[in-house]
Amino acid sequence: MRTSASILRRISARTRSLSQQKTVTIAVVNNPDMIRLKKLSSKFEEKNPDIKVNWLVVEENVLRQRVTTDVSQGSGQFDLVYLGLYETPIFAKRGWLRPLENFPAEYDLEDVFKGLRDGLSYEGKLYAIPFNGESSMLMYRKDLFEAKGLTMPEQPTYNDIAKFADALTDKAKGIYGITLRGKPGWGENMAYVDTLINTFGGTWFDMEWHPTIDSPEWKKAITFYVNLMKKDAPLAPALMDLTKT
Repeated sequence: MRTSASILRRISARTRSLSQQKTVTIAVVNNPDMIRLKKLSSKFEEKNPDIKVNWLVVEENVLRQRVTTDVSQGSGQFDLVYLGLYETPIFAKRGWLRPLENFPAEYDLEDVFKGLRDGLSYEGKLYAIPFNGESSMLMYRKDLFEAKGLTMPEQPTYNDIAKFADALTDKAKGIYGITLRGKPGWGENMAYVDTLINTFGGTWFDMEWHPTIDSPEWKKAITFYVNLMKKDAPLAPALMDLTKT
């Protein structure tokens, strides 16, 4: 899950109410949606010539480090930040974020999934609003399945997925049976690996808060992930060394 800590249409009111700011600095991840938003900000500046919008656009791992350092130390580098569902309530509890209130009439907050609103809240107050949401799903090429005589079941298991990926992979022709997140980082590959570990019966901690990352379930899940990536996926450079072990 990824969120922005406010919306551009609220910048005007916010800057005038907070020390009459003339510049608003926004830290965001370098995904296509944020880059598109940055381009659109020129239209906002045309309608609000007294406000300048500065952007910091960096990759996710760098953004998480920069934002956490900024808000935890209170240095105030950024006015608006791009956060995740994980960080928002933690930052809010520590007093590092301001709650979002007084939404404009044209913004229908009830149109946002309640689960997302609840996840971005702390003690009943909303601290971030979704710019986009993410979920896991399986998509496959019907033409490739038909060519190989494969049939996708209604509820495939991971063993099914591995068999399909093996059958489809033809690296000589540039065909890879599967693609998964492979770049190290929480919002990179670990967001997916975390769900994979749960599927294999693993957890991060037991009921006494002892780490369980050395459990058989963890080993089975990580081994499955690495082997599948090595055999059937186009590998990210950062994952190459991992698959050699």
